[in-house]
Amino acid sequence: MRAGFVWASQRESLERLSQRLPLTRSLVRRFVAGQDLPSTLIALERLRVAGLATTVDVLGESVSTEAAATAAADRYLRVLDALAEHGLDGNVSVKLTQMGLDIDAGFCRRNVARIVEQAATTGAFVRIDMEDHTRTDATLDIARDLHAQHGDVGVVIQSYLRRSAEDVEALIAERIRVRLCKGAYNEPASVAFATKAQSDESYLRLMERLLMAGEYPGLATHDERIIGAARELVAREGIGNERFEFQMLYGVRRDLQEALAAAGHTMRVYVPFGAEWYPYFMRRLAERPANVLFVLKTLARDRG
Repeated sequence: MRAGFVWASQRESLERLSQRLPLTRSLVRRFVAGQDLPSTLIALERLRVAGLATTVDVLGESVSTEAAATAAADRYLRVLDALAEHGLDGNVSVKLTQMGLDIDAGFCRRNVARIVEQAATTGAFVRIDMEDHTRTDATLDIARDLHAQHGDVGVVIQSYLRRSAEDVEALIAERIRVRLCKGAYNEPASVAFATKAQSDESYLRLMERLLMAGEYPGLATHDERIIGAARELVAREGIGNERFEFQMLYGVRRDLQEALAAAGHTMRVYVPFGAEWYPYFMRRLAERPANVLFVLKTLARDRG
């Protein structure tokens, strides 16, 4: 099923159809904060009032021209200005293919550097998202380079990749902040664990290493079993809440988000916005196909 959702995320014809369906529009309102920045700022303020931290993702992925990549970086500059102006969390998440990685790595790095430099003027933090395994080395190279120059730059590691244990150890040594997630791309068995059980086991191992030795890790998961294991570990080892945070997607398990915040944990919500929501949403379904049932139940409950 995962492969099917990943395949669908790349079909422009399905994207055009989905944009016309009333059900799809309801899903978008639930899981995407807004189509534009003003509406997203309202959503961010609601989350702030609820005691939740946030990171903003300006939706959009692989671009084919330098002009498009430059425009995407410019949107992030406007977001950082708006976050500072409204007193909201200075925290953004950036995909390198949106910044021109597939055009030229040097051009991409310069684009991201503009974002990081702007973030530094307001004390904001920039997280570089991870994409499929063919881009892992380039992503880590750029993240390391910019972290060495500016400090407040982190990266994402996906637990289902076989290489991730080695990458985590290197990032711990370099004191680079890691967001740990399971992964949502259709990867070959040669580079990724094939089963959910294997991916979960890897997540637990990497989570323990990051909690024990990492630089303020972000634990990105909606899995209550894993969250419970993290809470047990930090209680047993005397790891304070100020040393890590939980992260979840906008619109997913709001009840659990609020419960973790109420328990004193930093709970950061990954807040996507923009018109290019389709690939993002399909990958969220691919990440855990059981989310399909969850999404339908959520909509039914909200309407009821």
